[in-house]
Amino acid sequence: MNRLGRNTIERLARMGFGARGIVYCIVGGLALLAALGQGGRAGDSESAIRWVFLGPFGVILVGLIALGLFGFATWRLVESVTDADRHGTSAKGIVVRLAHFGSGIVAAGLGITAASLALGLGRSAGGGDGLQDWTAWLLAKPFGPWLVGLIGLGIIGGGIAFLVKAWKGDVTDRLALDEAHCRWVKPLGQFGYGARGIAFLIIGGFVIVAAWYQASSEVKGLAGAFSALRSQPYGSVLLGIVAAGHLAFGVYGLIQAWYRYIDAPDLDETDDAVLRAARSFQ
Repeated sequence: MNRLGRNTIERLARMGFGARGIVYCIVGGLALLAALGQGGRAGDSESAIRWVFLGPFGVILVGLIALGLFGFATWRLVESVTDADRHGTSAKGIVVRLAHFGSGIVAAGLGITAASLALGLGRSAGGGDGLQDWTAWLLAKPFGPWLVGLIGLGIIGGGIAFLVKAWKGDVTDRLALDEAHCRWVKPLGQFGYGARGIAFLIIGGFVIVAAWYQASSEVKGLAGAFSALRSQPYGSVLLGIVAAGHLAFGVYGLIQAWYRYIDAPDLDETDDAVLRAARSFQ
């Protein structure tokens, strides 16, 4: 089997899993160094990309990351609409596909940030205010606090789903690996999904607090989740564990880039795949 991909969408997907894996390796690695007092920074994905940008060949590397993130966004959007991963039209399947669609939107936004840096359009811009800006915009709309609260509940639901996946251990089901390799990839993936689940629970809690007080300043992303962990008793230990989990999630993403089953329609087949998916709802 050609792991590089049989068609354009599959190649974009594999590039995307690789780019996402690299970003989370950096996020987890820097946060782990911070927990160990070795000078790292417990930040989010955007801060990780900015860290790459400031290093050697930063413009080129960030540009490649941007391309990969756009590839991941394309795959997630195509996969969720065409049901390429065969989640179906049950309530659970629809929720998973909507979550994947949302992750595609997030990846596209992060890709725009990376592309802006690579093109010299956002070198002096600070990170971390985007979530608060969007929350402030939404809070100002009719029923805004309720909508923000629902988003917070959705993020918490995603965190619970990650934790359940980590507990059940079905993280290698879509990987083309033999049993010997799955024995070490499985705990790696479980550790990564568990760490992501904890982060989602904390982030979702921040969003619900923002909805309750109608204050966008209460919204914090992954950097805020890391900070919340560090402020707890034995905070450095907690941060270190969750940071190491994000590093594991990044390594798991690199494994997905090469070994994940991806049954994607090609570009000229996407329209037909969308029509078939639409008929499945009838």
